Amino acid sequence: MPPHGAGNLSATPWQEFVLEGFQGGLQTQALLSALFLALYVAAILGNLTMIVVITLDARLHSPMYFFLKNLSLLDLCYTSIIYPKALATFLSSSRVITRGGCATQFFFFSLMGTTEAFLLAVMAYDRFTAICSPLHYPVTMCPSACARLVLGSYCGGCLNSIVQTSLTFSLPFCGSNHIDHFFCDVPPLLQLACTNTAINELLLFGICGLIIVGTTLVVLISYGYITVTILRMCSGAGRHKLFSTCGSHMTAVFLFYGTVFVMYAQPGAVGSMQQGKVVSVFYTLVIPMLNPLIYSLRNKDVQAALRTLGQKLRAP
Repeated sequence: MPPHGAGNLSATPWQEFVLEGFQGGLQTQALLSALFLALYVAAILGNLTMIVVITLDARLHSPMYFFLKNLSLLDLCYTSIIYPKALATFLSSSRVITRGGCATQFFFFSLMGTTEAFLLAVMAYDRFTAICSPLHYPVTMCPSACARLVLGSYCGGCLNSIVQTSLTFSLPFCGSNHIDHFFCDVPPLLQLACTNTAINELLLFGICGLIIVGTTLVVLISYGYITVTILRMCSGAGRHKLFSTCGSHMTAVFLFYGTVFVMYAQPGAVGSMQQGKVVSVFYTLVIPMLNPLIYSLRNKDVQAALRTLGQKLRAP
């Protein structure tokens, strides 16, 4: 890990930070700004469309789409916590963010990210129950149970966010105040601390590793049972439909967990800021943009709902 920010330990702790963003001249910053703006708009429109379609179409009022709507809401908030501020700083001479603003951004970013990890596991459990225990599914996944599962995901995300935010912003930042990132995240903030951060790093890897491994196990076990159940089916058409539906979820899961693992749950992640910035773009912007496409392009029910909505909008 790089050395901690040098500075006088008796100095007044920084009340403002500077977001370094990506390296490069004005032209590079302009290109990055245009690219990120296009991806951000696509993510917002895609997830808003999913929320509206699922809300308006009665055919999609089922537990699976209830969870999918919540996933779209999370992705919508996830990107909006980071990218309006990031876009504002790309071409601005002032890249300052206050300590309070940084803590707030980090808290909600951590909340949404952790909640999404739990929600993806919940969605895998939902598919497991629907396919492996279809007779018990209406009772197991009744509306109140679905609401409790989503609420539990948010509670788990909130607990992790409180722990991470409290531990990180209780550190003394009295060295450099330049954050080598385009938003407030744990690894670059730990590099600015002028005290030993071994406990913070251990807890970061431990908690994030536990969450990622735990939720991944739920997903893998659920889809292991699902695969066995599908292969036992006699109908080829039924197997194809189920594999197509579950394939969408598995694609989203591997994209999200893979990039988050690279950033937070591997040794040396804290010291790889250049790699970390690129990885961060994937799980905070590219994946939220891709999720609506993954679910809509591979799901005939969503496609039908989109066509219905399109016909209503075109009708005089």
